[in-house]
Amino acid sequence: MRYVTVDGALAFVEEHGDPGAPAVLCLHTAGQSGVQWRHVAPELAAAGYRVVVPDLPGHGRSEPAPGGPVDDLGAYAAWCLALADALGLDRFSVAGCSIGGKIALDLAVRASPRLDAVVAMAADAWTAGRPSVKGLRRELVDVAAPSRADRTELGTHAVLGRGIDPQRARLIATMHRREDPVVSNSDLIGWATHDLRDALPGVACPVHLVVGADDLWLDAERVRWAASRIPGARCTVLDGVGHYPMEEIPGFAAVLDGWLRDLAGQEAA
Repeated sequence: MRYVTVDGALAFVEEHGDPGAPAVLCLHTAGQSGVQWRHVAPELAAAGYRVVVPDLPGHGRSEPAPGGPVDDLGAYAAWCLALADALGLDRFSVAGCSIGGKIALDLAVRASPRLDAVVAMAADAWTAGRPSVKGLRRELVDVAAPSRADRTELGTHAVLGRGIDPQRARLIATMHRREDPVVSNSDLIGWATHDLRDALPGVACPVHLVVGADDLWLDAERVRWAASRIPGARCTVLDGVGHYPMEEIPGFAAVLDGWLRDLAGQEAA
């Protein structure tokens, strides 16, 4: 664990595994932090990866972005590339969820030659204006209301899959209460406005899109459509899973390892 200066601010980064092993960058969801990968990262490292888990600017233990809360996922993608440069990652894979998944897709668009594989979970090319950007901006006026933490917890429960153990669901929802509402709303504005549809055919690295069948934030058909626009891309719909596969699925590191190995085989072919 260490701090790295990226774009003039300190970024907190966890690293697990052999520094010489194939690197995989793991990206968290809106308003959250790398803690979402706490169970996955050590097991993924044991499977033979250098696992890099950053807190995006203004999240977790990273300093805020110099320009304030970020509402452009493209800016986060550029930040990830700057982080990779700072860490000496010439080539790497990316696994992300929600805004992290969409950032992973953005990286595939802008940096395919550097990427061994991309696993984009709970993400599509464009959310068709969902959630309401107008509503999110209005909500920024009063997000410090005490009820916000409860709303975050209840909202997290709502988008978890029906197959999750109730005790695990309570833990995930409780952890999600920690988010900064100004940062998370800005993240969601970025989520709702980021449109990659026209750029997807130019992606030249192996990509796997993943969506939970119980994810109320996404339409699985829109995710399938995005995959169909990317040459050679795969799409998986996970039964009984909601918006947070890496938190909901026990032993997820083995699942992700399998996806990454399949994509590596695809690239070799």
